[in-house]
Amino acid sequence: MQLKWISGIAIVLAALASLYFVVKSNLNYAVLAMTLLFTLTNGVRAKSFREQGFERQSKWMAGMSIFFGISFVGALLYLLFGQ
Repeated sequence: MQLKWISGIAIVLAALASLYFVVKSNLNYAVLAMTLLFTLTNGVRAKSFREQGFERQSKWMAGMSIFFGISFVGALLYLLFGQ
């Protein structure tokens, strides 16, 4: 139960951060926050699908979570070293 709360709070914080950066017109950081949000939500979905017995959908969501995780690292590296 505690892991659900932690992941839920992390998702809400990532969503609020992306909304904040969109409003402030800082789109580079908004994209960074959105990729983190997609990584977290797809990871939670993958776990939920696995618990429900949907193995194929769980693998797809895990793959999407990995893709967005790699995208997050790429965007972070670009923001740190590319500008």
